[in-house]
Amino acid sequence: MIYVGIDVAKDKHDCIILNSNGKVVFDVFTIQNNIDGFEDLLFKIKATEKYPDKVKVGLEATGHYSCNILGFLKNKGLSTIVINPLYTSLSRKSISLRKTKTDKVDARTIACMIMSDVNLKPYSDTLYLNEDLKSLTRYRFNKVAQRAKLKISVSRLVNILFPELEKLVSTLHGKAVYELLSEFPSAQHIASANLKHLTNLLHTASKGRFQRASAEEIRQAARKSIGSYLPAKSLELKHTIKLIRELNSEITEIEAEIKKIMDVIDSPIISIPGIGQNLGAVILAEIGDFSRFESPDKILAFAGCSPSTYQSGQLYSSHAKMEKRGSRYLRWALLNAAAYVCKWEPTFATYLAKKLAEGKHYYVALSHAAKKLVRVLYHLETTGKTYQPTSILS
Repeated sequence: MIYVGIDVAKDKHDCIILNSNGKVVFDVFTIQNNIDGFEDLLFKIKATEKYPDKVKVGLEATGHYSCNILGFLKNKGLSTIVINPLYTSLSRKSISLRKTKTDKVDARTIACMIMSDVNLKPYSDTLYLNEDLKSLTRYRFNKVAQRAKLKISVSRLVNILFPELEKLVSTLHGKAVYELLSEFPSAQHIASANLKHLTNLLHTASKGRFQRASAEEIRQAARKSIGSYLPAKSLELKHTIKLIRELNSEITEIEAEIKKIMDVIDSPIISIPGIGQNLGAVILAEIGDFSRFESPDKILAFAGCSPSTYQSGQLYSSHAKMEKRGSRYLRWALLNAAAYVCKWEPTFATYLAKKLAEGKHYYVALSHAAKKLVRVLYHLETTGKTYQPTSILS
């Protein structure tokens, strides 16, 4: 076997090649982050060992900087291991007491790690799908957060321009209301609108739910409204609704791509009542390969859902708080998934009620349900079984 360590950077990568005895075959050399540099690395690897199955390549997970070199090596059939930078840092410190950190040292450290640690697993097709899924789910998360802020702006503007409208409709964020406010962005505009046109607009946008009586009630309220006539705010309202519609379209497109990947993965997580494609996708993307965790507790620690510990002398904290370290996306997804599962799955609903009966705050009880959910997820993903309440939960 030969072992290749690569320290990834933005414009160049430092590499080293060792043999099975730890002897340096190619001392640290630098390649540029372009196709010529990649081909140079491949040439040196092939010059050392012509059989790809006898080559192991290791590099750090350095965000988007490692994507291109990783894709190149994977396409060439080379077994490539992606290592957590924290793991590399700890390994480097264990090798030497000196505070030495350079790209050349890091490349050598990575090569030594993949040579000595048999538990490090190569980057697989499953992980490749997970990276795509993680990118899409985080992108969707940010888009949904943007949309939520814009919806708050719509509520604020309506309270200035036509405050009475909120009591006349079930929600300000329905399609019919957005259609109304896009064309008539203030009480004064609605008050002077033609009733027939107003009725047709609302009836069409709501698919028949709004009738003439509703349109007339809204126009009458607009004529008596205390809302201010502020053209600048009306323009802001129209543009905000336009942005929300664009985000809706983008989110729908993102969700379609997420569904394609979820169909390929075919995870049993979707068999749990209350967990849909999008929420399940976030959990799978953030956790990745379940087999790399020895137990469900490791996943809880990874998500930052484990209770913190505080002890000093004879003092012990009796109110341990959640650590809130690790992936905030995973923590958010687990707690939200627990809330939905407790609503739709009787066993979990009973478990949540039990914790609440013990006097726990709702969110504390929900965190206990999330921990139970992680144990179920771990069982399903490691065994490939679908959700069966009687056989999994006790």
